[in-house]
Amino acid sequence: MADRPKLVVGLGNPGKEYVGTRHNIGFAIVDALAAKLDCSLRNRTKFAGEVGEAGRVTVLKPQTFMNRSGTAVAALVNWLKLAPVEVLVVVDDADLPLGQLRLRLAGGSGGHNGLRSITESLGSEEFRRLRVGIGRREAVGADITNHVLGRFTAAERPAVDEAVSAAVAAIECCLSDGFAVAMNRFNRKKGDEV
Repeated sequence: MADRPKLVVGLGNPGKEYVGTRHNIGFAIVDALAAKLDCSLRNRTKFAGEVGEAGRVTVLKPQTFMNRSGTAVAALVNWLKLAPVEVLVVVDDADLPLGQLRLRLAGGSGGHNGLRSITESLGSEEFRRLRVGIGRREAVGADITNHVLGRFTAAERPAVDEAVSAAVAAIECCLSDGFAVAMNRFNRKKGDEV
């Protein structure tokens, strides 16, 4: 059972102005997961985030800004007495094509401030990640900030909706069958044979 996450964290920025931005795809995925698990999220100031419980899994949307996500994650990890390997963080990735999923056992931040904050707060890189492609940064040159804080175009919405559904399915697979099975099933490039 150590292969299954006990805490699923979706990264994003709080506030209406960030709803629907590329950087907030982690929030969108956790919202969809909570709905599927019939789990309501409620604000818990003790954990600086919105928290919900569904059976053996806890779901978190930090209500700190992205670069302070680790504060919320560490507070809940400590409260639940979890090891970093029991945490799955859902995060946007500007280096992956739009909609592509990548499950990873551990690793560096890849320049992502949310992942960097979590690593610093947990004192470990050994937490699981589900990276979700938001479109390659080459499309916007060096201006990555405007890209990640921008909204998906109408033409991109079908791929985004598909990615959210696929990400929820990948998380459910992690919960039921374990991380190794989910990696084998969902770490495919768009167009790969299933």
